[in-house]
Amino acid sequence: MHNDLVAALDIGGTKIAGALVDGDGKILVQARRPTPATEDGESVMRAVTEVLAEVGASPLWTRATALGIGSAGPVDAAAGTVSPVNVPGWRGFPLVERVRLATGGLPVTLVGDGVAMTAAEHWQGAARGYDNALCMVVSTGVGGGLVLGGKLHPGPSGNSGHIGHISVDLDGDLCPCGGRGCVERIASGPNIARRALEGGWRPGPDGDTSAAAVAAAARTGDAVAIASFERAAQALAAGIAATATLVEIGIAVVGGGVANAGDVLFLPLRRSLREYATLSFVRNLTVAPALTGTNAGLVGAAAAAALGRVPAAQIPADTAMSAPTAL
Repeated sequence: MHNDLVAALDIGGTKIAGALVDGDGKILVQARRPTPATEDGESVMRAVTEVLAEVGASPLWTRATALGIGSAGPVDAAAGTVSPVNVPGWRGFPLVERVRLATGGLPVTLVGDGVAMTAAEHWQGAARGYDNALCMVVSTGVGGGLVLGGKLHPGPSGNSGHIGHISVDLDGDLCPCGGRGCVERIASGPNIARRALEGGWRPGPDGDTSAAAVAAAARTGDAVAIASFERAAQALAAGIAATATLVEIGIAVVGGGVANAGDVLFLPLRRSLREYATLSFVRNLTVAPALTGTNAGLVGAAAAAALGRVPAAQIPADTAMSAPTAL
């Protein structure tokens, strides 16, 4: 039996996490640091190095044969660089090279965080068994990834499936990406909360103005809070329907903090999807909440690294990382 492990990094605007992951997707060692997102690029890299040092201090580290990175994007997998919108100190930052040096030359695979989440959901989550899927992270931003023909499809740069920056409102608000009316500008957690506040919603005594607080208000019947989630659901539905029409996915999996709103999000999302996904080959599209939870980024980064080291023909579509030999 193989005892190899895969190391993983999950890099976002609020946290940097690292782990050692086994062939069953179990996280054996984990470390994390807050992302110094407002500081310079080297300060952010120091946090990455600290996470790697903590994970690398485990005696299990010697069994690591590869390292996967799921990073906020955009990323450039071909160049090995990252330019996260929410980490301004990293623009074209050579993350793959720096991580390879920090780990003594381990093979490194870089994908966007949405692609990493997709790898996790296809391996052991809600997209398991589907040959064609879109998986989404709806949180501070909106990202995504694709499974096509039974295989993870990161695309040449590692960003395929980045649904958050599909425009669904041609004359909509400017998005930080430079576009207008992007799904993210309407459906992300901060924008759900912003719209509710602009519409007259007010937080409770605790002063919580997060999307979670807006969801709680919606559950009590607050009309403004309900309307903000319905608008977010409409934007998500439009983006999902466009993706399904383009590449014929069978399921759209929605994860991230905003998905924790449950029926406040999913009921209007399914209702809106019926209005947008009208062609015969997309009408039966399934929408489901993600199952892999907060560790999806780490597990998916490990899966992407393992897949990158084995010819695709050797990996069954529905058991991508289930056998230790895949590592």
